[in-house]
Amino acid sequence: MISGEVYDATHPGLIKRLRETREKLWEFNNLPPSQEERQKEIIRGLLGGCGEWFQINQPFRCDYGSNIYIGEGFFANFNLTILDEAEVRIGKNVFIGPNVSIFTACHPIDPEERNKILEWAEPVTIGNSVWIGGAATILPGVTIGDNVVIGAGAVVTKDVPSNVVVGGNPAKIIKEI
Repeated sequence: MISGEVYDATHPGLIKRLRETREKLWEFNNLPPSQEERQKEIIRGLLGGCGEWFQINQPFRCDYGSNIYIGEGFFANFNLTILDEAEVRIGKNVFIGPNVSIFTACHPIDPEERNKILEWAEPVTIGNSVWIGGAATILPGVTIGDNVVIGAGAVVTKDVPSNVVVGGNPAKIIKEI
């Protein structure tokens, strides 16, 4: 799965890991807002790595968690969803608006192949000092450079260079910073 090869998404070992992650997320998402330390403890135990300071507002959803790495100064608003079948690496000082989705999972276009429940995954990399506006979607295999602003509602289908503002569907460069 991590290597980008096609795999069986119904493999019992993967299903078990998904279930374990959902249990941890259920606890995180149902804690009172006053229990910030317990929330951070759960996230630290769930993610592959994280900086000292971060904030993830409830609810948060992911598939495995262990394939997500966030840098120092990470902030995510409500309803962040990360499908982390491949690695998702997020740099320092990244701000994510509400209802943002980051996907790594891919499915065959051919319906007969898709119905076999086979999939593969492509990693996502997000640089430092990036602001992702609300309801944006980052698709599999995308790399986003440093100092980027992604407009609200954008669908990022291709790599984004550093120091630009992008928006739209599919996202295109609006201006350089």
